[in-house]
Amino acid sequence: MKTSLKGLIATTALGLTVAVPAAAQTTIRLSTYVNESDIRHDGFVHFANLVEEKTGGSVKVQIFPSATLHGWSEGVDAVQGGVSDISWMPADQRLPCYRVTSLYPAAIDLENQIDLDAAYADLVRDEAAAINLVPVFNSNYSYDQEWWFKGGIADLGDLQGKQVRSIGPLVSLMIETWGGAPVFVAPKEVFQSAERGVVDGINMGVATYSSWKLWDVMPYMVNANLFYGNIQYMMNKKKFDSMSADEQAAVMAAARETEEWLKPLYEDWVDQRVGNAVMKGGGAAVSIPKAKRMELINSVQGKWNETVDEACGPELAGKVRALFAQHAP
Repeated sequence: MKTSLKGLIATTALGLTVAVPAAAQTTIRLSTYVNESDIRHDGFVHFANLVEEKTGGSVKVQIFPSATLHGWSEGVDAVQGGVSDISWMPADQRLPCYRVTSLYPAAIDLENQIDLDAAYADLVRDEAAAINLVPVFNSNYSYDQEWWFKGGIADLGDLQGKQVRSIGPLVSLMIETWGGAPVFVAPKEVFQSAERGVVDGINMGVATYSSWKLWDVMPYMVNANLFYGNIQYMMNKKKFDSMSADEQAAVMAAARETEEWLKPLYEDWVDQRVGNAVMKGGGAAVSIPKAKRMELINSVQGKWNETVDEACGPELAGKVRALFAQHAP
């Protein structure tokens, strides 16, 4: 937050007294894979400004975009080891329930997404605390996790051996169930992989896809809307606990306010990128009918539920499914 020169200088009868802002007592290094052209980067800037404002400058957030601090799969290690203080959390086996529910095959009504995401974060909070992590910021993955190919595809449920980029175990199960071969590729490497023919298709969020200019290499999008998605940003718990109670409350309030601020901007930004790609960039976007959507979800949901029961335990797994059911369309 910028302070004007007038705000720094107080005139007194005896002369000029300079009021110097308090130096930050805590610096939080926030690592993200999104680049600076992505609207979500604006969200992190907004979050950083709110934290500084709400703590009176005692806490400062530094943003490291484009996975400059660590790779896609290294979020837990990076935060536990002090490379970053807040990072996105991938499908890591040390977070077994989060690993299999942060992407979940379900039809979701996003009208109350902020509350849905907050409730989900609460369900995995104890698991995160057990490995020194605190959920802070919920992502918007539910809105834009989709599929791309070089040309038209008749049936997403019949991949005919295509190699498709996957981001985690659920997506890999989907690809395999539909007759394809999953390939893991980190976000920064997807452009080269697609351009060189390493993959025939891509699963990715529209925002990340657009930010990395992937419409140029795979312009055909299938809008399937098959997931609940919440790739959470978590903080090192010891670092979080080292702050005062007021500072902790300020960080969490800033995160919630940022989610509310970002959601409509993010959705508009995503829609504009799809529209621009279709209207100006030679791209194409097709939506799957509702019946086909449910067919694809049902083709993997039963098997995935077995995985969720094993990873979360029946009680927590039931709470996760009940939460998603409450937000079904």
